[in-house]
Amino acid sequence: MASLPKPSVLLLAVVALFTASTDAITFNVINRCKDTLWPAALPGGGARLDPGKTWPVEVPAGTAHARMWARTGCNFDGSGRGSCETGDCGGALECSVSGKPPATLAEYTLGNPDYVDVSLVDGFNVPMSFQCGGKGPSCAADVNARCPGELKVPGGCASACEKFGGDVYCCRGQYKDQCPPTDYSRFFKGLCPDAYSYAKDDQTSTFNCPQGANYDIVLCP
Repeated sequence: MASLPKPSVLLLAVVALFTASTDAITFNVINRCKDTLWPAALPGGGARLDPGKTWPVEVPAGTAHARMWARTGCNFDGSGRGSCETGDCGGALECSVSGKPPATLAEYTLGNPDYVDVSLVDGFNVPMSFQCGGKGPSCAADVNARCPGELKVPGGCASACEKFGGDVYCCRGQYKDQCPPTDYSRFFKGLCPDAYSYAKDDQTSTFNCPQGANYDIVLCP
């Protein structure tokens, strides 16, 4: 019997590209704030995003322990080096490390189902929602305007852990597993009930979305 022809290298490449594209999940980062922002993503890098514009970020299915955030007050040169008032990631336009607090975080793990949350554990700089199919967590309040004086920092509202340290505020030491809320975490929770207000705020702060869903991360929803 004659042997069947082998698939061409080009055909295999097309199949591989199609498979990769179908396995990619799209996160649309939408700037509805009045100012230009510089959103960042791990994985994904970073970009300048003017008001009304969208930055699409594609990540592989199965990506775990990933995050996105907004940077404010940035200046970058032609080589992509500079600095930001909040959320700065080592002075790079395209981030390869996490942003410096304070920064409102969109966190996710893609699986079956996907797990998503909005977190204020690193403080707050920009209102944010994290939606799949029009549902999901949101922190739309202007936390900066109501931030306690002792937590105010340039461009944002710091977390108590970042500002004061200590085992209770940072859920360390004897509080690693049994960490109670504090007056500061209650402040964040009161304004943004959907969001993580401190490290152990799991029960009311983690949301599920169907596997394979695409997402809108809206800045200033």
